[in-house]
Amino acid sequence: MARIYTRTGDRGQTGLGDGTRVAKSHPRVAACGELDELGAWLGVAVASGPHPEVAALLTDVQRDLLAAGADLAHPRPSSKPPRSPKSGLTQGHVDRLEAAIDRFESELPPLSAFLLPGGGAVGAHLHLARTVCRRVERTVVALAQESAVDAVLIVYLNRLSDLLFVLARHANQRAGLAEERW
Repeated sequence: MARIYTRTGDRGQTGLGDGTRVAKSHPRVAACGELDELGAWLGVAVASGPHPEVAALLTDVQRDLLAAGADLAHPRPSSKPPRSPKSGLTQGHVDRLEAAIDRFESELPPLSAFLLPGGGAVGAHLHLARTVCRRVERTVVALAQESAVDAVLIVYLNRLSDLLFVLARHANQRAGLAEERW
């Protein structure tokens, strides 16, 4: 691409991966945009200086979200596989999130109350990313009610929000910050 602007979206439309032109307000475009926003918030969390293992995990998740967005941008029957090995998510991606949840949660005290989101910068950013993840999940579920969406994406987003909650607690514990109970 020679330049960043193409002028093709100047009238409020954009192209999907299959070449279809739709309004920028289309639910599929909204879902892709919210996946992008979530990835950006994860970038903010990484920039705030988490433990290197957490930073690497979050960077992998950012890559997963780009793959999910690439897959989501291509409307297709749910039986058709993703267009390339880099697009789409698999049960293996979900399994990786579950293993990370188990690993980090094992270092935390049991949860006995609702917590106020916050803490240090890393924890607060992860809590914010978690709430954005839940919004993305709601948007993708709404899209799935009217159009084909790979079901593993919904599972992935559900696990990711759990992981972000656990990582926020873990970051605050590492920083020596007490959890604020509701």
